Parts: sequence; structure tokens; C-alpha cells
Amino acid sequence: MTEDPFVAHRRLLFTVAYEMLGSAADAEDVLQESWLRWAGTDHARVRDPRSYLVRTVTRQALNRLRTLSRSREEYVGEWLPEPLLTTPDVAEDVELAESVSLAMLTVLETLAPLERAVFVLREVFDVPYAEIAEAVGKSPAAVRQIAHRARAHVAARQPRVRVSRSEQQAVLERFLAALHTGKVQDLLEVMAPDVVFVADGGGLAAAARAPVHGAERVATLLAGVDRSASRTTTVWLNGAPAARIDTDGRLAALSLVVADGRVTRVYAVANPDKLTRLDEPVALAR
Repeated sequence: MTEDPFVAHRRLLFTVAYEMLGSAADAEDVLQESWLRWAGTDHARVRDPRSYLVRTVTRQALNRLRTLSRSREEYVGEWLPEPLLTTPDVAEDVELAESVSLAMLTVLETLAPLERAVFVLREVFDVPYAEIAEAVGKSPAAVRQIAHRARAHVAARQPRVRVSRSEQQAVLERFLAALHTGKVQDLLEVMAPDVVFVADGGGLAAAARAPVHGAERVATLLAGVDRSASRTTTVWLNGAPAARIDTDGRLAALSLVVADGRVTRVYAVANPDKLTRLDEPVALAR
């Protein structure tokens, strides 16, 4: 039997939905809704199942995103994407790894829902403008304008320096070693002067409610955290080396942005509702 197109493209469809929503749980819901629509479709009339399914997932994700945008305005503290445990091979596709990084997903969160959908489809998945137009209900000319605006928005906010995975790994290990000592000076040596620390506890776990700016303030904050009962494990999250921290049954995920051998940004996710994908790798694809 020929494999069902939905099953064959499921990794791609999940990746599209996840990049649009920043949440694996919501992405799975979107895939379920899309599957129901696909099951009720006359497949013989679908000339290009891959494109058809991407459009279907986009429409469902866009509907979900508009609803989530309202609820996230009431979120307690900073909102960060849901981290995913991934395999090292995701990093081999540099553009895919960059697009699913917590840093990029956080930038995408600042886009309007329609801008985010257009940006993801065009810049990450190279979907033709005409197909994007059909998916989002706009003209190709309008989609081009939206894509241009979204690109400029993202370019002004995304990290401009790409580092190798080996450098990312080396800086991560230095950072975790400094974190383990609990000494302010050790932390200062591995962080850039203008480092920013962003934490997401969602009101369910202890976390700074606003970003912390500057190496002195970030180092002082991190040095004051009790790590006596913590176990830190290096893992691959969202296509990059990162860390999982277990403390008396509580979890946290740390992801770093690195430039010139130092940490420029720290993302710490402690909201337990967002840490359910840290045991089994999630398959991503473009």
C-alpha cells in the first residue's frame, strides 16, 4: 500500500505548525484538526498533496495563533517558546536549526499572526508566493508586501552572528561550569557585558517576571540560585546544544545565544507545562 501523504509529510507539517505557534502541544492539536479535514477530502482531486496539506495546516495554525495571541497577553511574566528535545542531525540543516531556535521563535512571537505565517512559509519552507496567498487568503502582491515587512522586522531583532555548533557547545560547557561554582566572577568571564536573561515560569515556577539586563545583574541572580540538589545534563534543544536541569523533581531548560565566545542571551524555561518534550527527541523536517 502507498503511504498516506499525511503520514509521509507529518514531520514537515508538525514543523510548520510548531514554528508558527512556538508550542508543540498546540502544533499537535493543529495536526489533529488538519488530519480530520484531510480525512474528509476527496484525495483523488488533490494534485499536490504536500502543498495541499501545508496550506491546510497553515490555515488551522493561523486560526489558533490568533486565539493564542489574545491569551498570551495575559500570560504571567515572560512568554518563551516550548523547548523540544531534538537529535544532533537537526543542526546539520543550518537554516532549519536557526529557524526553530528559541532565539528565533522568540523573535517570531513579536510578529502579527499573518506576518508570522507568511515569514515562516516563505523564509523557512520556501513556499511560492502564490501558494502562500491561497493559504492565508490574500493576493500574491499583498503577500509579497507582508513578507518584506516581516523580513525587515525579524532582521532588526534576530541575533546577527552565527557560531558553529562546536563553539556553541564549548561556551555552553564553560557557562555550566561557572554556574556550578556559583561564583559571580566565574559567570562574568563567560558572559558578554550586555547579556540578557529571560525566564519563563508561567506563574507555575519561580522565575524572573521581566528580562534581566547586564552581566553584573545576571551573574548576581544566577549566583544566588541554590544548586545543591540540581543535576545538569547537556542536551540538544531546538537544534542546538543546551542544558536540562533537574532539581527535586522540577525541570528547567536553558538555551544560550553565543557571540564572540561569550553568552549574549540566556533563555530559561521553567514552566512545567512547557517541559513535557524533554525525554523523547521530536522529529523535525523541511
